[in-house]
Amino acid sequence: MNGWLWSATVLLAVGFAPVVWGVATGPVGRRVVAQNFATSVVCLVMLLLAQGYGRPSYTDLALVLAVLGPVGTLVYARLLADDLVPRPAHTDVLTAAAALATTAVVVATSAATGPGRAMAKLLATGALLVAGNVVASRAVAGGYRNTEASHG
Repeated sequence: MNGWLWSATVLLAVGFAPVVWGVATGPVGRRVVAQNFATSVVCLVMLLLAQGYGRPSYTDLALVLAVLGPVGTLVYARLLADDLVPRPAHTDVLTAAAALATTAVVVATSAATGPGRAMAKLLATGALLVAGNVVASRAVAGGYRNTEASHG
């Protein structure tokens, strides 16, 4: 077992502790935030596994997950908007943790990969993951409420 696989194992173990806690307890907002964080953790684990096993196709899976994960969170935020209104979720800590972990994993894997198409894919995945996480977290925290009233 190499360092990449150890890192993936540690990230999976440490990252899913708040996910399980968030999904198992608390209001709907916390559960949606936990689902969004789980997407980030799984995406980063896929990037580490791609490097550890030498399988570039895992990077493609991480890229697809980086695109679809935040979209799923936005759908939940839209469908559950009425349940999120009374107590908006606090997303700052998990969003910052996801952004820092994404930066660390993408920089490390990019340095190991070297310049080229694979590095561009890693950087795109990281950028999509951070941007999607910020947008989805803001939506769950109530940042996009009443947009229909302002357009109508």
